[in-house]
Amino acid sequence: MKSHYEVIIVGGGTGGIMTAAQLKLKRPKTTVAIIEPSDEHAYQPAWTLVGAGTFDYDDTIRPEKDQIPKDVDWIKDFATTFDAENNQVSTKSSGNFTYDYLILTPGIQMDLDALPGLKEALGKDGVCSNYTDPEYTWEVLQNFKGGNAVFTQPTTPIKCGGAPQKIMYLAEHYLRKHDLREKSNVIYATPGSVIFGVKEFAKTLNKIIIEREIIFKPYYAPVKIDGPNKTIYFRYSEPGENGCVINEGNLINERLEGDTLIAMPYEMLHLAPPQSAPDFIKNSPFSLKEGPNKGWLDVDVNTLQHNEYPNVFGLGDSAALPTAKTGAAIRKQAPVVVGNLIHIMEQDGKQKEKYEGYSSCPLVTGYGKMVLAEFKYGNVRDSDPFLSKFVDTTKEQYSMWILKKYGLPYLYWNRMMKGKM
Repeated sequence: MKSHYEVIIVGGGTGGIMTAAQLKLKRPKTTVAIIEPSDEHAYQPAWTLVGAGTFDYDDTIRPEKDQIPKDVDWIKDFATTFDAENNQVSTKSSGNFTYDYLILTPGIQMDLDALPGLKEALGKDGVCSNYTDPEYTWEVLQNFKGGNAVFTQPTTPIKCGGAPQKIMYLAEHYLRKHDLREKSNVIYATPGSVIFGVKEFAKTLNKIIIEREIIFKPYYAPVKIDGPNKTIYFRYSEPGENGCVINEGNLINERLEGDTLIAMPYEMLHLAPPQSAPDFIKNSPFSLKEGPNKGWLDVDVNTLQHNEYPNVFGLGDSAALPTAKTGAAIRKQAPVVVGNLIHIMEQDGKQKEKYEGYSSCPLVTGYGKMVLAEFKYGNVRDSDPFLSKFVDTTKEQYSMWILKKYGLPYLYWNRMMKGKM
């Protein structure tokens, strides 16, 4: 194995593999290495379906070695520190490597300690997360006999921002199919103010919530979990006064403690854990040190080039980009990184390629139903014009469910991972 490469990619997930594959297809003689410690590569978008019992977890996992593109060296190790001035990355046990160009796409980490009580409660007594163990989510759902089924998310950025509500819709449908709905309260509690940020899709989702009698709790920011007493606590976060109201009748038995702290009992609790950039990124010279995006990669939102180090690019979940952190976003980001990197390497003077913030959230709204939400910077709808000729993606569609369950996994493994889309 070499100690110097033209391009080193940190992260062998969706962003790293796609970028490496596309780069080798366009510039085959470039020497490329991927630093990635994991033996397994996961297709995480299917974990929502695993949590609802309609997809096999084992089918979401493949060996990492089978995903590494041909003629790309795999440094099976952890990146630890960076010396940006000397173009060097250090690893946990394989030593130091130097590069001409660096691409950072290490993904996101679960930050369980950021929510008191979560680490102790997660994975037992009805507290589950598709982000960490979707098979346990399915176990919890099958064992649920009634009461409060609470679905929530943290105040931090998270990957696939729609995932916490996707499993909620599926669980609600499951309860109806098994004659448990009348015994159950399905609650969606979110720190946000709306069910979805893009109005065209929010209209459909709001209609679903009303029709299915889902209890929507905006401005609910989770602050702690009391696992032994099966209670989650929220801080009411709406700006202004007199916003905190307990619903008339209080069917879900929530109670107010102090002025803004709400205690809510649960029988099932599904949550997205707090998330953050990996520690070695936070502590690197490439992350933002102040402001709301502190800790995330400091890259230009359009070119994805680092704002201080021009031979460094960042993409994927760890980048400070004002759009959803999804694999669909990476599909649009990778060609921009590869194109702009090649422009620099070859000094061809071409205009830089631009990423406009595209992301996609396949919002599964029940078994056999899905809304395909596509959007870009500014929460502007950005639906595929060809697909939109045949189907209204703002509405629940069976065809979109088929795309989610069968089409997208096939495209991921056979096209995206090969650098062909």
